[in-house]
Amino acid sequence: MIRCVSPIDGSAYAERETLAPDQGKAAVVRAKVAQPAWAARPLAERIALVQAGVARVGEMNDDIVPELAHQMGRPIRYGGEFGGFNERATYMARIADDAMADITVEDSEHFRRVIKRVPHGVVLVVAPWNYPYMTAINTVAPALIAGNTVMLKHASQTPLVGERMAQAFHDAGLPADVFQNVFLDHQTTSDLIAAKSFGFVNFTGSVSGGQAIEQAAAGTFTGIGLELGGKDPGYVCDDADLDAAVDTLIDGAMFNSGQCCCGIERIYVAEQHFDAFVAKAIEIVNGYVLGNPLDPETTLGPMAHVRFADAVRAQTAEAIAAGATAHIDPARFPQDGGAYLMPQILTNVSHDMRVMREESFGPVVGIMPVKDDAEAIRLMNDSPYGLTASVWTNDVARAEAIGDQIETGTVFMNRADYLDPGLCWTGCKDTGRGGGLSIIGYHNLTRPKSYHLKKA
Repeated sequence: MIRCVSPIDGSAYAERETLAPDQGKAAVVRAKVAQPAWAARPLAERIALVQAGVARVGEMNDDIVPELAHQMGRPIRYGGEFGGFNERATYMARIADDAMADITVEDSEHFRRVIKRVPHGVVLVVAPWNYPYMTAINTVAPALIAGNTVMLKHASQTPLVGERMAQAFHDAGLPADVFQNVFLDHQTTSDLIAAKSFGFVNFTGSVSGGQAIEQAAAGTFTGIGLELGGKDPGYVCDDADLDAAVDTLIDGAMFNSGQCCCGIERIYVAEQHFDAFVAKAIEIVNGYVLGNPLDPETTLGPMAHVRFADAVRAQTAEAIAAGATAHIDPARFPQDGGAYLMPQILTNVSHDMRVMREESFGPVVGIMPVKDDAEAIRLMNDSPYGLTASVWTNDVARAEAIGDQIETGTVFMNRADYLDPGLCWTGCKDTGRGGGLSIIGYHNLTRPKSYHLKKA
């Protein structure tokens, strides 16, 4: 049984029974049987059906927003995820013709030589709870457009999301077996992967979860895409627009209660701007309202689960015990010791502290002064993760030169915490492997097939 415990009040918000192993196998068989006919449909038809499904999700948004608050705690004032959900799906639909186009090497009187892109077959999408619609659509939309059938296994904290998406796409006309929402326990999921059930598996989640996926797929030659989190840095150079940097980096650290894969978790500031940056950051955070996410006045909701909040509390307490300075007064943010967690800004931190090295995934950020670009680059690279990095400067060449030296998947200049669907969403080190969205996303969700045709 999958149970979603609402972070709002600790009540059981939704329960769903997982599929038995034989039911999971039957779902795979249905997806495999449905896939050839789906892939045989014209590309334009697949695109239209996916776009119709996306639009149907938008029509459900008034119901989806409070559901998200109940499931994972995001305040209703932010209106859900449909903007980004639609942006990503629409972009992938728009580039599909070019991304899937044949590569003709020769078409002469003697030979036709061409490389085509063909679907893997069945794609398993294992999606996380923190941005449950946007992270899922990153793979669901291009996988379906490319001619794959899709099985979506959503996080246990957000079980209604997969149901909503499946309902929307089926209402729009996608056959039920082409896009299935499934509830699977970890063992059944691993067993299905080990049995070569899928042509491709995309997982977004923890490092340990990614390792379990890799272990299950070992020896099967199943394609895998893994996005496993980060410890994303921001660097404020000496020539940065300080106000813009503070506003964006602190929002990137605290929005969604810090529960974002590409959220800002550590900040390095040119030493001459350090005091001013910290003062402005404190002012911003002191203006937040921690409370029930169903209240329109709330700007900071609870974390998705008590255990997530406890992990951040432990990191923060350890840092303070080791000499870090906490700048946010707990009296401003009454808490109950549960999922509701106050935001915190820490200085006098070092990379000896877990809060500056291990993923926090919560509303805490450490800020350090640096003397120059070299020191900032060294500190930004001193991490087992590599998802995004945010550089603040008025010099594009400088930002690109710094970016060339950072071990990361994406380099931002003067922005942060954004996923551009035109660029490959990827990471390095413990952040994972593969890449989603952009033309590269289509390449990962298909395989090349070569035709060498000798004419009579």
